[in-house]
Amino acid sequence: MSPDQTEQMRIEIVGAIPALRRFARTFVHNDNDVDDLVQETLLKALASIASFTPGTCLKAWLFTILRNTFFTRYRLAAREQPGHVEDCAAISIPSQPTQEWSLQGKELARAVERLTGSKRTVCELILIEGRSYEAAALEMKCATGTIKSRVNRVRKILAQELDY
Repeated sequence: MSPDQTEQMRIEIVGAIPALRRFARTFVHNDNDVDDLVQETLLKALASIASFTPGTCLKAWLFTILRNTFFTRYRLAAREQPGHVEDCAAISIPSQPTQEWSLQGKELARAVERLTGSKRTVCELILIEGRSYEAAALEMKCATGTIKSRVNRVRKILAQELDY
């Protein structure tokens, strides 16, 4: 391709910018993204101007470059999505070991089993089932203050047994 033909093609490429911008809007809707896509298309076209076959449609060639550029960007962006990063074992934060919690849970269950009478009942109603003091008082047929006192004693007993 002669220097005159190359210069003529550059002028035609610049003239095709409005059409490229309209075509880019079918892929992206943000003005900045449109500008970036058209600019990258123009850079690729100018870099490979020697591969253009004279006599063929320049606009179709530019549109093909733009479309391929968009799809390449789209594929790269899809690979870099945060959802894919979570799957990567090298990036994931290691989870804390659960053995200690499991042992402490078993120790607590054994300590609760050793409770007797009303202490165990209060522990089951308030601490395990999560009932209110009033509901536990109605079920055990005593005052709410009595339930609060028993819960306090049960907590102290469990804390002593578990060395807390």
